[in-house]
Amino acid sequence: MSKQLGGARFGDHFSTLGGSHAARAGRLGLAALLLLVSACAVGSPVGAECESGADCESGACNDGVCIDTSADGGSGGTTNDGGNGGEDAMGGSGAGPADGGGPEGGAGGSSGLCSPGHEGIVSRDEIPLEAGLEAQFRVATDVTLSTAGSEVDGVLTWDLSTALQGDHTTLLETLPLAGTWYEATFPGATYASRLSESEDLLGVFELSDEALLLRGVVSPEDGLYRTELEYDPPVAVLKFPLQVGDTWTTDSTVSGYATGVYGVYFETYENSVDERGNVVTPFATFDSLRVRVDLTRTVGALVTTQKTFAFVTECFGTIATMNSQSGETDDEFSDLAEVRRLTP
Repeated sequence: MSKQLGGARFGDHFSTLGGSHAARAGRLGLAALLLLVSACAVGSPVGAECESGADCESGACNDGVCIDTSADGGSGGTTNDGGNGGEDAMGGSGAGPADGGGPEGGAGGSSGLCSPGHEGIVSRDEIPLEAGLEAQFRVATDVTLSTAGSEVDGVLTWDLSTALQGDHTTLLETLPLAGTWYEATFPGATYASRLSESEDLLGVFELSDEALLLRGVVSPEDGLYRTELEYDPPVAVLKFPLQVGDTWTTDSTVSGYATGVYGVYFETYENSVDERGNVVTPFATFDSLRVRVDLTRTVGALVTTQKTFAFVTECFGTIATMNSQSGETDDEFSDLAEVRRLTP
């Protein structure tokens, strides 16, 4: 079995087994790795001790105690208020904002509460993301739904709240690396999280002041048939601050073990923030930025492409994604491999 690396040459075993496994992991995980931005705290009730808003169900920590924010932001639920739903929904049903746990205390300041400014810019301190968080999403696969949106009262709007065939709810969690078998492989990484419901593979991510980075993909357990893939350079999933007109590209070499077989493949991510509008989810209506991701993957002589739209908003992060089928060429499309949206 050849183990020569570089160019388009791979070991035959990796090309037919490990390469396809790695490509499948990336294909299924593209939407998931973007959605992880909106993971929310596994929170404590009002009156419990806390260090930050991420520790509380309400998303607000004041003087070391979880506080009730219903008087400030409503009790949650769904609203169609033309883009203020993200603000009105704060503190509702365990999927509200968290402060991100950063050195400056996150977006919430002293109270731990993030208040969206609706200025069309998402900054780092408005992204609530760290290890130990979770959020629920409603998911449907292989459905027809246009990515183009429509104009409602003069505002570009994507209504993702309607029931779709095969809808089900899934929980996304951000897991700490401490004590894991792959901790030493990714020093400085922030968390790991499962990439899809059909695979148990985990994405390993790092959150910095400038970007959310995908560092690698691993299997939950070590062993002869482990997966341990590293991205060089890491993939910039999001860059901060985020606003319409931003573009960035990552050309990454992916190397390591896929189900125990060593090999190399290549991925290019072309990202752009191309639209701003209202996104209606089962949780609320959000004033959001749309991030387009065009992925090209090269495994040996096989080249595959896929497109994803991620909708990012202040305080909640990514609240929905729309993922194309493999090989999609149109800028806007309706044949979706998967759609996910935040749900109570």
